[in-house]
Amino acid sequence: MFDMGFAEMLVIGIVALLVIGPERLPGVAKTAGSYFARLRRFVSNVKSDVEREFRTDELQRMLKQQQDELSSLKEIVNETRHDVNLESIEKSILEPASDSKKDIADQPKASLTEK
Repeated sequence: MFDMGFAEMLVIGIVALLVIGPERLPGVAKTAGSYFARLRRFVSNVKSDVEREFRTDELQRMLKQQQDELSSLKEIVNETRHDVNLESIEKSILEPASDSKKDIADQPKASLTEK
């Protein structure tokens, strides 16, 4: 968090020793340490909350984009379904099959009548 080296810490310690005194310095250091730890936890929690919120927003944007793409694909399928009349395709496929069945059914009758 703070970019302090050993020399800076030593200067702060000497000034604190001179200003506060050797009797009260351990209590003040303990209190300052606990406040500093609370501050670090608070900053860490805020940072994780902000990151989580950004991820949530990003996921919502991705979900919206996927839903838009899905709806456009559904529209394309429906348009294709309307453009291509499936019943006419089924009839065109089934008619030759039924015609060939008629031809097969007619062949034995023709061969019987020839004899």
